[in-house]
Amino acid sequence: MAGSTNLFDSVNRQFDAAADILGLSQEIRELLKTPYREITVAMPIRMEDGSLKVFKGYRVQHNGVRGPQKGGIRYHPDLVLDDVRALASLNTWKTAVVNIPFGGAKGGIRCDPSKMSQHELEMLTRRYISKLSMVLGPTRDVPSPDVNTNAQTMAWVMDEYGRKNGHQPACVTGKPLELGGSQGREAATGKGVAICAREAYEGVMGRSLRGARVALQGFGNVGSFAASFLHGMGANIVAVADEHGAVRRAEGLDIPALFAYVRQNRGTVAGFPGGEAFDPAAVWEQPCDILIPAALGGVLTEATAPAVTARLIVEGANAPTTPEADRIFQERGILLIPDILANAGGVTVSYFEWVQNLQQLFWNEAEIFEKEEKVLVQAFRDVADKVQRHGCTWRTGALVLALERVRTANELRGW
Repeated sequence: MAGSTNLFDSVNRQFDAAADILGLSQEIRELLKTPYREITVAMPIRMEDGSLKVFKGYRVQHNGVRGPQKGGIRYHPDLVLDDVRALASLNTWKTAVVNIPFGGAKGGIRCDPSKMSQHELEMLTRRYISKLSMVLGPTRDVPSPDVNTNAQTMAWVMDEYGRKNGHQPACVTGKPLELGGSQGREAATGKGVAICAREAYEGVMGRSLRGARVALQGFGNVGSFAASFLHGMGANIVAVADEHGAVRRAEGLDIPALFAYVRQNRGTVAGFPGGEAFDPAAVWEQPCDILIPAALGGVLTEATAPAVTARLIVEGANAPTTPEADRIFQERGILLIPDILANAGGVTVSYFEWVQNLQQLFWNEAEIFEKEEKVLVQAFRDVADKVQRHGCTWRTGALVLALERVRTANELRGW
């Protein structure tokens, strides 16, 4: 995130590479790059120790020409507005790549949730939503969980929004099942990463996933489910790292056991007895066939990219790769499936949740996963077509596809 190369600059450089292929004018570039609305709010909270703290929150609505804006809410001590801008624009392109009727937004609060009580987090969430509720809603902007937020956070979002606007479960996705959440939503992003890894490794590279060695950075919501699905497809997960520790086993880790261990041990793989501990910073150089960065952005850089041993990188996190690292992977002939395709399973199933809430009709998990698979395989083929046609990277191909769809919607609306 912050501290790496400016994320917004990186995303705009990637945008320009695709815009060059399409021959977009400076005017159109300006129109498509500039966020529609940016809001910064201050939230004074009386903490449990009696002190008063003022937190800063953001919501950037990037583009809504294809539908209501859509994007997560993250809580992070290093969150800055430029990161939120970058992630909001990535969501515009991501929803366009999978061709669902949403635009892109992103939001967050600059705070350290690990140092806050559940009650303080609830007060902060409610204050944030009450200050933003006039620009949110099922037809305006639909938030969802992101880094350090979860189904409980979304339940507070729905309740607070409902205080002013009446009961509207479609105002937020990623809710608990008991409050109108969707089956399969928790696993959706990880499942999408696994589907894209399979399509790339078997379909593009012509190799069998059975026995393929996979290394992951991050074993939270995205990484753990990606590992579980890939394990189920016959791959060997040989190394997993998170911010507190890392574990590896050349023959493959017992993923169901690791999954259960992490759930019982404050969400970290550190200390897992079924493998050898190693330095989390060395995750990039672990011998593997497929590498999945599934934590924060800006981790694959000019410094870390040369150490990567994998032939395939599948981006589970948002913006984990800097433009410099992209260039290195291209020179080394490493295939990279970009975030706006690889992790779009989450927003796809968020869309299904929104649809289910609007029509008050619900699908079971098998139906949800079947629909998700269909959407992602189609998107994968659509991007493959652009890659072949323009002889470009997969990131640029995905952006070309997205820019075409957003530009067309802009033109049809009269811009």
